[in-house]
Amino acid sequence: MTAEVQRYSLEQIEALELAPAADHEALEGSVLELASDEDLRQALEKAFNYRGDITITLKSGERIDAYIFNRHTGAALADSWVQYFAPNSSEKRKLSYADVARLEFSGKDRAAGKHWEDWVKAYNEKKAAGEKNIALHPEALE
Repeated sequence: MTAEVQRYSLEQIEALELAPAADHEALEGSVLELASDEDLRQALEKAFNYRGDITITLKSGERIDAYIFNRHTGAALADSWVQYFAPNSSEKRKLSYADVARLEFSGKDRAAGKHWEDWVKAYNEKKAAGEKNIALHPEALE
């Protein structure tokens, strides 16, 4: 039994329906209200999905600049944690949800405004202008 490979032309690919991008909540510069354990859990989930640095204020008063890259949600705050990188360090660090007093979305959101639809639009503009060997490259992160 041989498997047939379906081949699509560029026009067919371009005609495929694109799913709309997920709504992106504008968090850059915001400070989230942490009135309850559930507020804290939701805020840390947003911080995990945020593609920029955040500033975490601990209950001790210490402030940590962090990029959250992993998290675990347990039954209680003491059983839940985030893993993060601090600026200018490759060391992975871990922090309990129970130690968090405040979250600020202090760093630039690197994903804001960067959507697949924007890349497709740029491709189509280059194609319409008659360019050949079109390649789309990501923007520099500064």
